[in-house]
Amino acid sequence: MPPFEDPVLIFTLVLLIILVAPIIMNRLKVPGIIGMIVAGVIVGPNGFNLLQRDSSIILFGTVGILYIMFLAGLEMDMVGFKKTKMRSIVYGALTFLIPVITGTLLFFYGYDYQINSAVLLSCMFASHTLLAYPIVSKMGLTKNEAVTVTIGGTIITDTAVLLVLAVVAGVAQGNIGVGYWIKLMVSLSIFVGIVLFVFPIIAKWFFKQIESEKGAQFIFVLTLVFAAAFLAELAGVEAILGAFLAGLALNQLIPHTSALMNRLEFVGNNIFVPFFLISVGMLVDVTVLFEGVETILMALVIIVLALVTKWLPAYITQKLYRYSVTQRNLMFGLSTARAAATLAVILVGYELGIIGETALNLTVVLILATSLGSSFITQKAAKVLAIIESRRKPDLSEKPDRIMVPIANPKTLENLVDLAIMLKNPQYDEPIYPLAVVIDNEHADEEIYKKNKMLQEAIKHASATDHDVQLVSKIDINVASGILRAIKELMITEVVLGWNAKITTRDRIFGTVLDNLLKNTEQMILVCKIVQPLNTTNRIVVMVPANAELERGFLRWIRSVKLLSLQLGAKVVFMAGRRTLNRLKTEVKANKPAIEAEYLPRPTMGEFEQNKTGIGKDDMVIVISARKGTVSYISELDSVPRVLSRRYKDNSFIIIYPEQYPVLYEDNQFKLTSLTDDTRARNEI
Repeated sequence: MPPFEDPVLIFTLVLLIILVAPIIMNRLKVPGIIGMIVAGVIVGPNGFNLLQRDSSIILFGTVGILYIMFLAGLEMDMVGFKKTKMRSIVYGALTFLIPVITGTLLFFYGYDYQINSAVLLSCMFASHTLLAYPIVSKMGLTKNEAVTVTIGGTIITDTAVLLVLAVVAGVAQGNIGVGYWIKLMVSLSIFVGIVLFVFPIIAKWFFKQIESEKGAQFIFVLTLVFAAAFLAELAGVEAILGAFLAGLALNQLIPHTSALMNRLEFVGNNIFVPFFLISVGMLVDVTVLFEGVETILMALVIIVLALVTKWLPAYITQKLYRYSVTQRNLMFGLSTARAAATLAVILVGYELGIIGETALNLTVVLILATSLGSSFITQKAAKVLAIIESRRKPDLSEKPDRIMVPIANPKTLENLVDLAIMLKNPQYDEPIYPLAVVIDNEHADEEIYKKNKMLQEAIKHASATDHDVQLVSKIDINVASGILRAIKELMITEVVLGWNAKITTRDRIFGTVLDNLLKNTEQMILVCKIVQPLNTTNRIVVMVPANAELERGFLRWIRSVKLLSLQLGAKVVFMAGRRTLNRLKTEVKANKPAIEAEYLPRPTMGEFEQNKTGIGKDDMVIVISARKGTVSYISELDSVPRVLSRRYKDNSFIIIYPEQYPVLYEDNQFKLTSLTDDTRARNEI
């Protein structure tokens, strides 16, 4: 039967496979990835020949593997990687050296290959592709140390394999010499420098200029990914290395809860990655297994050796660093699949005449076998690990967040909703509560219509980030009363409020609405002014008053700052007194998530007013304040909003009022508790 030629029919068939294959595989309790690889075998030129592996399939397949590597770099836990980089290096060295040494000995002594051919074929044992990474990502395990170490090890071993490929190819072409090595090192240095240092600068500038154009941001990111891949090829290595480095370069500029991240993952995991899996299946020619007993035995030896030489590095790493058996299995599963780098190595060797057609066909069979094995092993280990992590008891600050965002200005709506999503505890599925308050007067109907339009914009924006929102409308005698009523009815734990940084009178901290909320609530209040795109934040500078560690909401605001740091990829600089800094160090290190943090003495109020704190334009300023009468309150805190509005106009800032204990009066109006003057004096540093 001749293959399909109509492009519409071809695309329809591919989409049908992408739709149906995972559904069938899920019914059979088999990873959906396997379904698409098998479907590629069936419809490909070596199956029923419905589709040719033509330039369009190759193009989309190439985009798919670049996307896998890009997402691996983008979702990598950079703080965790910095802490475990030596472990990644050790694992990368093991997962490269063990397969290369074993494979070279096998092919050189066992099958009488030339040394060049033996080394090149051994590289197909060493290289691996993060084919099963979407399984780990879907189960929320990308921050697990085993995954971080495996990703770090992957880039080390694949880089080493691609360098070996370049050397072997150079030897085959007679190009090896001092000049060759100098050229390779210089080109690699320029390539890495451009992607890791120039690309983030360009991206930060672009995100600031085109903050509202979400579609343009998506296309811009894809442009950088493929530009990095092309630069990698110019430098003499494979494109997958460029895509991975592009992910690392943009890691801190694309928050994981953002609409942009959601779009990148959605398009990649549902279109490009499945195309790659189908294209891999289309390479497989199962008839090679029926060429003779010797071929079958060779195929079995290669498959068994490929599995063993990936299990051993995972086993040794587990014993060295005391990982669990489940983590070891996850590392083994992720590092088992051979695809992109393996294909690159073998195809280059075939084109140069270093290896023959039999080795090429056996490599394709190896790709199928290891891809299937990788999917099964990773799926099983990831399920077990996800269950284990879900059962871990959270600390006291990990209770469900119910975050409310009062909406008044449509210009600040997106930033406030984005901030609320970043602050939300990812362990729970509580929605964000955008609130519109309408004053009960003759214009109420008109105001309700306007506010409902703003609420619809809020739900539209939040939906793009794949997070739930629950719209809330209140009609009340004034805005403050409406917000207070909503806080009580919905059992809100945090309120994210926008502020225009205008202070009209000296006897008020912010203005009537905000001041009334501070007087009549115990919940954590975050007063925000966002002037820079959140994802371009360089550092988060947190000013902490004395005795803040004694407040009820201490752990909660630390957790909020850490979540914000994690989402923005920004380093946190805590500025506080000596005793408070010691407590901060303990709590920050004791509880997840891990962040990069620095601890400095708190500046005086005079230094803060004169901006002698080293705060840069791209830094976000967070001031931990306090309500009057509480243990950490000092009168200087009342002047902080005034200083921020005048001296830090170019900085985004948040003033946090932590949750604090109330005490009821006879008139049923509560006031926040305070310690006696003697107690406060004893608590001062």
